[in-house]
Amino acid sequence: MTTEAGKIFREAWIAGVNKHYPGEPKAGYVTPWDETPEWERQSAAAVYGLVADLLRISEGAARRLTRVQKSQFVAASWAAQIFLRFESPKPSYVAPWETLPAWQQDVDADIFEAIELNENQAG
Repeated sequence: MTTEAGKIFREAWIAGVNKHYPGEPKAGYVTPWDETPEWERQSAAAVYGLVADLLRISEGAARRLTRVQKSQFVAASWAAQIFLRFESPKPSYVAPWETLPAWQQDVDADIFEAIELNENQAG
């Protein structure tokens, strides 16, 4: 997956954190792309690719998913990337969707919708 895809994911994450996070977000939550660790860049690009693939193979029908379903897809895809890259990840990095804070659930839905918008504009 391309660097551009990862950047779109990361920018959507930062915008979502700034919109939904209660209070002042942790610095790591809003770290710019150029300062993001390589594993996180690769994971962002991969999750973008999974959402884009879902939109493609569903012939766009995935746009009809609810925000909850979109959020769950992003969260599960991210958890899979964490398991790929870390032998023993922090439990919070791979927490089940229903245990994520509401702000993070909203951010994950926003990420899906940002990818939808980008893919719609691209093709």
